[in-house]
Amino acid sequence: MGRTAPSARASDAFGPDLDDSGCDILHIDMDAFFASVEIARDPTLRGKPVIVGGLGNRGVVSAASYEARRFGVNSAMPIALARRRCPHGVYLSPTFSEYSRVSKAVMAMFGEFTPLVEPLSVDEAFLDVTGSRRLFGSARAIAAEIRARVAADHDITCTVGVASTKFVAKLASTQAKPDGLAVVPAGKVLDFLHPLPVSALWGVGEKTAETLARLGLKTVGDIAAMPTARLRSAVGRAAADHLHSLAWGRDARKVETTREEKSISAEVTFDQNIADPAELAKAVLALSHKVAARARRAGLTGRTVAVKIRSGDFSTRNRSRTLTVPTDLAHEVYAVAADLVRANVTAPVRLIGVRLEGLGAGGDLYQPRLGEPEQGWRELERTVDDLSERFGGGVVRPASLLDPEHRRIGERRHGKTNPRALGEVDD
Repeated sequence: MGRTAPSARASDAFGPDLDDSGCDILHIDMDAFFASVEIARDPTLRGKPVIVGGLGNRGVVSAASYEARRFGVNSAMPIALARRRCPHGVYLSPTFSEYSRVSKAVMAMFGEFTPLVEPLSVDEAFLDVTGSRRLFGSARAIAAEIRARVAADHDITCTVGVASTKFVAKLASTQAKPDGLAVVPAGKVLDFLHPLPVSALWGVGEKTAETLARLGLKTVGDIAAMPTARLRSAVGRAAADHLHSLAWGRDARKVETTREEKSISAEVTFDQNIADPAELAKAVLALSHKVAARARRAGLTGRTVAVKIRSGDFSTRNRSRTLTVPTDLAHEVYAVAADLVRANVTAPVRLIGVRLEGLGAGGDLYQPRLGEPEQGWRELERTVDDLSERFGGGVVRPASLLDPEHRRIGERRHGKTNPRALGEVDD
């Protein structure tokens, strides 16, 4: 993938050739990951504004190439707004299987340099290379080699920040984007931090920024210079102590190689508000299958099933119910989720979400319920997992999730009495 032309940015004073002594933390972030993968798959898209996301009227942008960003298109933006701002853009539905494949390959490559890899998402990770210098050279040399490998192996680019702490490394990569490498020497952390706007600090959202602005605090340096007592009176003790520590470059967090999953969820935004109970039930069923399949892949079970219901006026309800026995089975998730939705939908629905919480080790630790047959839902759903792994997601679906045309074909080929025509599975 072609390199980005140099431009003036805050990280220019902290380029790749500075002293990296004591800087053992790398933050690596793929550039416009989904869009970049799509461009790598179809090189004719290079140089064009590419927008990946839900293509319906209520879809949102998942990723935008830097050419698209010049038109004011950003991730999480409604797709309708993106189309108004960039009417000549190339709009693509996400290809999640391909993003997952590239992500796994990239993360595995990181592991060749250090066992201390903390993935933050499919396209972002922290690395601790403290023990890697003897084999691979300096931290900045490792960063440069990783960037070259990502480009050579996958035809996409990434940006790397090198620093002494996770917080500063992430800020460095943010400032160096796209396709950059920034080193913040341990002795120049404050020179790097203090000119940045207060919004650069973790935990400073729009409201907190407004509060800080009323105090005359516009830069990280302003916060560092503010007496802690006065800062506490404005934003509270915990927030003030947190911001003050970050403003002085203090971040004691280590790179964690295992991250505890707190929940597994899936949701859908409808093109039009839905009130029909049958349509809502189909949506909940599809989401339940997604959530349960993800739980099984992760070897987890959940004790609590929760739903998110967003009405047309954007009011949102979250409801949950705790099970007597943890589960990773779609039909059990669906039974609870559907009941919660039926009991709490009082107006046409814009969005539905299903979530599994209270996660713990599952898989082979599963204990059959009293009176449960030896071969049942668990074996069926694991069989579906195996088929999906071999032939792709959606090869086997509940009958009610098939479109009417597939139902008619199945009935013509197999007769209406066959419940598994075309790979249908009973709900």
